[in-house]
Amino acid sequence: MRLLFIFCAIFPLFFVSAVQPNVIFIMADDQGSVDLGCYGAKDLHTPHMDALAASGVRFTQFYSAAPVCSPSRAGVLTGRWPVRAGVPGNCASQKGAKGALPPEEVTMAEMFKAAGYATAHIGKWHIGYTPETSPLAQGFDHSFGHMGGCIDNRSHFFYWQGPNIHDLWRNGTEVFHDGEFFPDLMVREAVEFIKVQRDRPFFIYYALNTPHYPYQGDAKWLEHFKDMPDPRRLYAAFLAAQDERLGKLFAKLDMLGLRENTIIVFQSDNGHSTEERAHFGGGSAGPLRGAKFSLLEGGIRLPAIISWPGHLTKGEVRDQVAHACDWLPTLAELTGIKPPQTHLDGRSLAAVIRDAKAPSPHENHALHWQVGAGHNADWAVREGSWKLIGHSRDTSSSDGKSTKLENLLFDLSRDPAEKINLAEKHPDILVRLTKLHDEHLR
Repeated sequence: MRLLFIFCAIFPLFFVSAVQPNVIFIMADDQGSVDLGCYGAKDLHTPHMDALAASGVRFTQFYSAAPVCSPSRAGVLTGRWPVRAGVPGNCASQKGAKGALPPEEVTMAEMFKAAGYATAHIGKWHIGYTPETSPLAQGFDHSFGHMGGCIDNRSHFFYWQGPNIHDLWRNGTEVFHDGEFFPDLMVREAVEFIKVQRDRPFFIYYALNTPHYPYQGDAKWLEHFKDMPDPRRLYAAFLAAQDERLGKLFAKLDMLGLRENTIIVFQSDNGHSTEERAHFGGGSAGPLRGAKFSLLEGGIRLPAIISWPGHLTKGEVRDQVAHACDWLPTLAELTGIKPPQTHLDGRSLAAVIRDAKAPSPHENHALHWQVGAGHNADWAVREGSWKLIGHSRDTSSSDGKSTKLENLLFDLSRDPAEKINLAEKHPDILVRLTKLHDEHLR
């Protein structure tokens, strides 16, 4: 018995919970590359997200599956490159419109449901707006939120394309909560789901509508940041509102005694927005170039955290390259369940999470990004420290204008800000990475 005690004390990270762990996957919307205190932001208020990092592991070279909403989410939920998963670009934001994750794709929710988990989607969907492409058709037992790209957080209307439509649904039925702040509704819905399902393992895909435009922070946070210039003030207030509601969700887990048996993952879907509707900015990529819609680092290199107190290491940083498609196989390994029997592009990060010296699972494999289809598609490849942007745009500007990018080669180990194009100096690498992209498409 004494030997067993010593062994457990030395190797606690290799033991799984006696009870199958719950999983809450939090996806922020348009949150910038460095927009957390734990990522260096000095002017923001994010104590609860920072505490999540302090209780777990955060990544410094984590990539989203795409620089825009729908393909990014498709990559997370399927563990497959968005193009392979059938979502090369943004999906429908109007009921019945085209663009969706194909029903035959196997989602993270379907994986957990097959293992006996209760599953819930709460928040934004944006990968299908028909009954056969809804959350309930993709493995979720319960769904609450909006099906399109964004909503006004108090009227719950989508105002940005086509006719203005009310977009708030619970299990396929339109519901009305006029005047209630959507982040508050999300917390309430999640807590009720957890209370009902607390005696069995649960998986919640908690897809935030924040800090995506419209920036609608609480009056108290706008007052708190009153001396900050716009649009950073508007963004900071909205992000603080997001953090405050996440704190309420985490507190409820603590109160119910579930925190140590719940894996929490947090990431942003893509870089901060510089669109007119986002006041041409507010978020930040720090020293990186690019923003939402761009395959420069500022559009796809984002905050990512995993926490499981008592089971995974805490307060540590991982510099290894990681990718959003990796979460599905990672969570399968950590929870001890079978991943989908389909081709996965993601690779488990479990070894990296447990050991700071473990190599990235992508050390000998290229990462690919593509948005759109055909010859005009935006695409990029990263292999080792080399990154080729075959076709994209620089959306860093605060005037809403973007600059076309083509055949730019960067050595990220020396130039993470992507300032020096080495394509002419290393034509052999340019050719090799272009071939990798062509093979990837085939």
